[in-house]
Amino acid sequence: MAMHALTGFSLVSLLSFGYLSWDWAKPSLVADAPAEAGEQPSAAPRQPPHIIFILTDDQGYHDVGYHGSDIETPTLDRLAAEGVKLENYYIQPICTPSRSQLLTGRYQIHTGLQHSIIRPRQPNCLPLDQVTLPQKLQELGYSTHMVGKWHLGFYRKECLPTRRGFDTFLGSLTGNVDYYTYDNCDGPGVCGFDLHEGESVAWGLSGQYSTLLYAQRVSHILASHSPRRPLFLYVAFQAVHTPLQSPRQYLYRYRTMGNVARRKYAAMVTCMDEAVRNITWALKRYGFYDNSVIIFSSDNGGQTFSGGSNWPLRGRKGTYWEGGVRGLGFVHSPLLKRKRWTSRALVHITDWYPTLVGLAGGTASAADGLDGYDVWPAISEGRASPRTEILHNIDPLYNHARHGSLEGGFGIWNTAVQAAIRVGEWKLLTGDPGYGDWIPPQTLAAFPGSWWNLERMASARQAVWLFNISADPYEREDLAGQRPDVVRALLARLVDYNRTAIPVRYPAENPRAHPDFNGGAWGPWASDEEEDEEEEEGRARSLSRGHRKKKCKICKLRSFFRKLNTRLMSHRI
Repeated sequence: MAMHALTGFSLVSLLSFGYLSWDWAKPSLVADAPAEAGEQPSAAPRQPPHIIFILTDDQGYHDVGYHGSDIETPTLDRLAAEGVKLENYYIQPICTPSRSQLLTGRYQIHTGLQHSIIRPRQPNCLPLDQVTLPQKLQELGYSTHMVGKWHLGFYRKECLPTRRGFDTFLGSLTGNVDYYTYDNCDGPGVCGFDLHEGESVAWGLSGQYSTLLYAQRVSHILASHSPRRPLFLYVAFQAVHTPLQSPRQYLYRYRTMGNVARRKYAAMVTCMDEAVRNITWALKRYGFYDNSVIIFSSDNGGQTFSGGSNWPLRGRKGTYWEGGVRGLGFVHSPLLKRKRWTSRALVHITDWYPTLVGLAGGTASAADGLDGYDVWPAISEGRASPRTEILHNIDPLYNHARHGSLEGGFGIWNTAVQAAIRVGEWKLLTGDPGYGDWIPPQTLAAFPGSWWNLERMASARQAVWLFNISADPYEREDLAGQRPDVVRALLARLVDYNRTAIPVRYPAENPRAHPDFNGGAWGPWASDEEEDEEEEEGRARSLSRGHRKKKCKICKLRSFFRKLNTRLMSHRI
């Protein structure tokens, strides 16, 4: 199908950037600032490098200036241009899976987090038996700090960031909070405050816009830390996830943008871009920059219902089309051996674990149960990537595709099951990958309510798709019918991966988690005894499957809403 082109519209001219806090009001924050007195710039570090990992939430592939966006991101554009752009970089389609794979270096099928996200009331979190990236870096002498969104479970204190390898933490534990009040509702009437300092509720910080608050905290950490000790900073911005909220000064520059959601979204992206600018300047001001590695990554595709854009890629957040799993990513560092170039090396979010551990002077590999590879030589020197394939996911709980079957999978794989895999230049999808639209940039003032349906997926009566991603990154030519040999080979790889999968952990919500029982804030609620009871209940449910028993009305209602919630979240996250 030929790509549809849209008429471009001129936007408002660039305005001067405002400054965000007291120590940021300096000119040319990303420009080459003069070294502080006593600094000794060096091409090679005399100690392990400082690692700054910046993760944005729901930023679309098209929502950065160097991808031709209508959104202003001068800082990201410059950092990427001076470093290495990763243009064959993959993440996961929703929040929790990307974060779990970053911090464990393992695919979802190896952590039990194959399905959906961790909900605020679920007794679930990142598996406690796995050594996280910050824990590994602590072993190597690093000071570790996290600022921003956790979203990896908190029902027990052992699940909190400060128990999983971070010396300090400021941020939210749940998936989406108000940017000013830090309230989060997980259903009608189930609302609570969610901003935490360490393991305490940070009531006093309410009212500050989260993007600015988090960037300011990073600056304060750098100001109080010695550059002589290696530092790991994980900055997981809440931006640009819903709700769509932005300081007024950023909205003004997009006042001529007709689509209201896009206007608010653009303002949030630009505010985040300036926060990154000020973090970069703080690294220079306090003597960290010359021995630092800055990694920028999105966590999943943009949510097109909320102003994001993945054009010209197919699909959106929550789908396994390229628009859901192709990530924004770049590395900026004085330590790069080769700078100012674009890498096409295949890189996945699980690769950061062994890559960063290697930079820190440690070792981590498949022998440690990791699914990631050390890709630093590929990024820094332009060598071939050690990665040749990616398991995007296998989700046995997702709604089975109506037209899938074991027969359709050559008798080796049930194509009704949602799965996606990339091997070399080939990508295979089975089951229901999610809405497969091509969604043009949202620049028109009066799109109809169904504007996202301008280009619908060709057929809804399918359960297998095959694409040559190298030749067809926009997934417009399905080759499943022409290359059954490739389909069969990739289905066999899915079977191989599935043999190593552990059971999905997606427990029922626990009423004890209601913020009303926890002082009005989201936070840990389960004791060790309650966890044991939850596990025992789960085993009992497994044993009783297939035996129909009379259930009480509340049990039936609980089952109904659990299934309804699963369907809604699978489609709408």
